[in-house]
Amino acid sequence: MLKDGPATSRPPVTHWPALDLDGVDFDPVLAELMRAGPITRIKLPNGSGWAWLVCRYDDVRMVANDPRFSRKLVMEHDVTRLAPHFIPAPGAVSFEDPPDHTRLRRTIAAAFTTAGVERLRTRAQRMLDELVDAILRDGPPADLTERLLAPFPLAVVCELMGIPAEDRPEVHEWTTMILSSAQGAERSEQAKTRMCAYLGERLRAGGGATGDDDGEVGDVIGLLARAVETGEVTEEEAVGVALLVQIGGEAVTNNVGNMVYILLTRPELMDKLRATPDLRPSALNELLRYIPHRNSVGLSRIALEDVEVAGQVIRAGEAVYVSYLAANRDPEVFPEPDEILPDRTPNAHVSFGYGPHFCPGNMLARLESELLVNALLDRFPDPRFAVPVEELGWRPGALIRGPEALPVTWS
Repeated sequence: MLKDGPATSRPPVTHWPALDLDGVDFDPVLAELMRAGPITRIKLPNGSGWAWLVCRYDDVRMVANDPRFSRKLVMEHDVTRLAPHFIPAPGAVSFEDPPDHTRLRRTIAAAFTTAGVERLRTRAQRMLDELVDAILRDGPPADLTERLLAPFPLAVVCELMGIPAEDRPEVHEWTTMILSSAQGAERSEQAKTRMCAYLGERLRAGGGATGDDDGEVGDVIGLLARAVETGEVTEEEAVGVALLVQIGGEAVTNNVGNMVYILLTRPELMDKLRATPDLRPSALNELLRYIPHRNSVGLSRIALEDVEVAGQVIRAGEAVYVSYLAANRDPEVFPEPDEILPDRTPNAHVSFGYGPHFCPGNMLARLESELLVNALLDRFPDPRFAVPVEELGWRPGALIRGPEALPVTWS
């Protein structure tokens, strides 16, 4: 049996206020926690008690891939957390453990294969070109968040989901409300309830196509509707899966917003990528490692038994968070972790998670990010901010960090 010894006295609990930070600066509280050691204890603004925080790359991957840590049990605990509200709907795939987690992910796996995502490329490029054409036609200045970074990921994920164009503005509004803590738990819960009701209606209507004789994969709602019909999942589970896919699909807006901010504030990097297209894939991977994907941490886990991590014993029933942001800055894995090295190799970052809960939409997010960054580099001559950088604002209370607006001009 594991026992606490003198060398494993528990670290103090650090209050992590999850500040509303501007720009892409690394969270100073997280930096302090990393300096304190590979595993610490934290208390976030909402929920109860404290939780362990694991920061070191190898430990993060171990915990994320270890079946002794449960996501499902989190639904039964009021774990300390950033959000005032609890986002997942009952049966949500992110809060299931294998084998149910595996069963739920399997229902939509066909839509997220390399081939499935690549089939979207032509349509996605066409939608993006139409948006960029309209911006260039109207002339500078333009808010790239409003005109490009918000509508494009929304259109792509809704295309993948099978949500009609006329419903997309309302779905986007719900998603924004769910992902924000700025307007309180009640409004976020109301938005989640409305989106779940809407997704349930779409599922009962059968969604879109579930495939054809040519091997074309149907939309996500269609795939889920078929899985409900065959009894593979319940309707409640299908709604939970659909909700998280839709929400996750719009995270690209903020993440690419951070990338655009980096490129426009580092013109030498932008010029290098414009002149050397072959460097863009590795540079994009490096930007994915570097950008602050979220405020504080994401989703917690509960230990099913006593587990030793980095010299500390996490007791059964205790909550633990892993910090992918901290893991991506581990100097033992990423030399010069606070620098953007566009040709960094190897670069096995964990921005999309690790283990069973590795983001199923990672290839879609990469595709959208690639197309958006290419559009900035190739279609806008000499892009630059239309206002002083210090006047830019970042979304207050957002669970995923990102700029409110990116007013840009060009020659």
